[in-house]
Amino acid sequence: MSGDQGESLDFETAMERFDPVFGIEVHVELNTATKMFCGCATTFGAPPNTHVCPVCLGLPGAMPTVNEKAIESAIRLGLALNCSVARSSRFARKNYFYPDVSKDYQISQYDEPIDYDGYLDVELADGTAVRVDIERAHMEEDAAKLSHVGGQTGRIHGADYSLVDYNRGGTPLIEIVTKPVEGMGPRTPEVARAYVAALRELVVALGISDARMEQGSIRADVNVSLRPRAKAGADQRAVPFGKRTETKNVNSLRAIERAVRYEIERQATLLAGGERVVQETRHFHEDTGRTTAGRSKEEAEDSRYFPEPDLLPVVPAPEWVESLRATLPEPPAERRRRLQSEWAFTETEMRDVGAAGALDAIAATVAAGASPAGARKWWLGELARAANERGIELADLPVAPKDVAELDKLVADGRLTDKLARQVLAGTLAGEGSPSAVAGARGLAVVSDDGALTAAVDAALGANPDIAAKIRGGKVAAAGAIVGAVMKATRGQADAARVRELVLERVTQAPSAGPPSA
Repeated sequence: MSGDQGESLDFETAMERFDPVFGIEVHVELNTATKMFCGCATTFGAPPNTHVCPVCLGLPGAMPTVNEKAIESAIRLGLALNCSVARSSRFARKNYFYPDVSKDYQISQYDEPIDYDGYLDVELADGTAVRVDIERAHMEEDAAKLSHVGGQTGRIHGADYSLVDYNRGGTPLIEIVTKPVEGMGPRTPEVARAYVAALRELVVALGISDARMEQGSIRADVNVSLRPRAKAGADQRAVPFGKRTETKNVNSLRAIERAVRYEIERQATLLAGGERVVQETRHFHEDTGRTTAGRSKEEAEDSRYFPEPDLLPVVPAPEWVESLRATLPEPPAERRRRLQSEWAFTETEMRDVGAAGALDAIAATVAAGASPAGARKWWLGELARAANERGIELADLPVAPKDVAELDKLVADGRLTDKLARQVLAGTLAGEGSPSAVAGARGLAVVSDDGALTAAVDAALGANPDIAAKIRGGKVAAAGAIVGAVMKATRGQADAARVRELVLERVTQAPSAGPPSA
């Protein structure tokens, strides 16, 4: 049995027999304006092979220079990850022949990374805290983007031909490598997902990357291995690690959790059947939730690292490092707890905010004058629906937090009902202007003039004498029909509560026969 097909051990049985260990290498693409070693732009989505030059293409005689902003970002991330920042680090050439690196080597860091020995505290959904130790964070340049044309998988196997876009080649990356994470048991897939989610949240808070997994600006390589459960009373940590697999370029949080879970089941099935786990790279398939074999790593890779001769060591001044430490934002987990307390949100409400990616938008909307409840209502309601319909993130909607705060105030002041506010918001999203401008242009303000409302109420009562009689006879609930008629007549722009008050007033004032007096 290969482990790729057939019935596997279920997760619970695998956990009873084996202890999982995982590690993750996360590649974060920095949002610098230019590439790591040249002045080419890093704009995403540009026409293929338009942001290239002799340096990033590796043409003879081209000399690289280091992007200072990328160095700054690497130091700030290292500090935020509680790492030590190296007094001196240097770049190396990682040699391999593949078309996604045109010069046949990648400039990376090998034995002298810029950040080392750190940790990130991760909070699980139930509040459990887990510390993930960081081995290192090092700088490197990204490879080009390959597109395999033909076939059914989008991968090189079975493709008719491949195209290379060198625009991405040379983009600054930071690779964060964890130490082996042990002792998580059945929560291993959940911890793996939570770690990448926390790291993604951190780099966004630092402002060093947009961390869009769907665009590849943050990618994870997930290593998983199993070892037998220790005998009763024995130390599980003394049991050697098993052979590991490395699932490459997993690009969503859900996929990370599913890939780890599947690899645990697959490896457990092999080991329980007396077979061996092959040390190899693997590919995760979103449609099936499975991984398939890639390239064997049974033999040690020989990338022939040697110091990059065209670049000097990176020696950041201690004073500079400390000045960068002062720029670190409030840790995301601490900020989340503080805002939850300030906003008086429940755990469930705050979890929904986080799941929607709306925390920053709500915070900015509250800062612009909205109530926390109002900001949450709009961002998790109408705006979340609008983003979903357009297939974009909340942050990409054409509406600013100040606009949402203005809308919330118009409702709070009684100048718009929720129904009218939704129409106004649609106008703002359509580019018609601020909420106040849209309300004015569309004539959507609430009708609050008692004279106009009284006339509308009298007309509705006159047209429905049977309902007026029921109200007069004590069936107050019947007033809802008159309120509805008035709301229809005013295109929903009346204050429903005030209309109800006027209905009851006019009925009690009216004579027992004939229409109400004016």
